[in-house]
Amino acid sequence: MTGGAVPGPDGAPRCPWGLSTPDYLPYHDEEWGRPVHGDDALFERLCLEAFQSGLSWITILRRREGFRRAFAGFRIAAVAAFTEADRERLLADEGIIRNRAKVDATLANARVLTGWEPGELDDLIWSHAPDPAARPVPRTLADVPAVTPESTALAKALKQRGIRFVGPTTAYALMQACGLVDDHLADCVARTARPAPAAAPAP
Repeated sequence: MTGGAVPGPDGAPRCPWGLSTPDYLPYHDEEWGRPVHGDDALFERLCLEAFQSGLSWITILRRREGFRRAFAGFRIAAVAAFTEADRERLLADEGIIRNRAKVDATLANARVLTGWEPGELDDLIWSHAPDPAARPVPRTLADVPAVTPESTALAKALKQRGIRFVGPTTAYALMQACGLVDDHLADCVARTARPAPAAAPAP
């Protein structure tokens, strides 16, 4: 899909991907591109984006509640305490994506993050938010990048701190989902119906 916004079921224009399946509509309208803060909340998004790697996001979205049950609501301290028995449980859980490398990365990342100060993950991620005034507003899906200098820098920063299974593309998907950037198309109701995001404070 490379076109501009298209009318939704209520007649309001939306990003085409948000209308590609009914499951996407509430996610597009109410979540994607809205600011997300909090270490546990961002840990969840980081994990889900990693599980999405190589798959369609709809595959993850439809299993999100299963992921939340399996990973103790993505509470960092709880996941860090998972045992080998928990790992085997996860690898047998049909409610999630049973990818050994991704499961292991999630557990390892939680253990790394328990050594960080409260708010440190939030601060690190949001320190890579670009100035929205410096970004052109996308008019079509073809205008939306898959990777940016900021996402490359974020992936590098996370890897340097021991976080696994995050590259520039995954980092940019995280930035889009968590509101560090607003990639709703110019005419999309999810952009036009709310104020433009403020620039992130300087780190």
